[in-house]
Amino acid sequence: MGPALFFLTLDRGSLLRLLALISGALALALYCWGLLHLLGAVLAAEDGGADSAPVRPCRSVGAGAGEVSGYSVSYVPLRFVCETRGGGSYVSDQVPGYVNPGALGFALAGTALGVGAGYEAESRARRAVTPANEEPGPTS
Repeated sequence: MGPALFFLTLDRGSLLRLLALISGALALALYCWGLLHLLGAVLAAEDGGADSAPVRPCRSVGAGAGEVSGYSVSYVPLRFVCETRGGGSYVSDQVPGYVNPGALGFALAGTALGVGAGYEAESRARRAVTPANEEPGPTS
């Protein structure tokens, strides 16, 4: 039995749970990939020496690169923010542009698939109850 036939043997609820798990794993992997980029930028920024001003991750953006006074890090969404002397800031391109939207998309898809799997399980449980097994409810 090939891998494609494996999906054909699953019922709808199991397939939805499997797809939700895969989507969640992809979201986590993509977020970790972006986090590695972000932590690499922080390591480069903290590396002192003669070549440390302005911090290396802020040099990739031309506007205001000479006026950088510090940096900050945001984890949701993942980004490296260069702060300028005048109180402004700009986002460096250290985290790839596909990471945040991709992780959000996979996370939302995984959540929707998980909700769908729960709905399918509830629907199956309701169909399994026959009228002969139901207890009469209170009548108004």
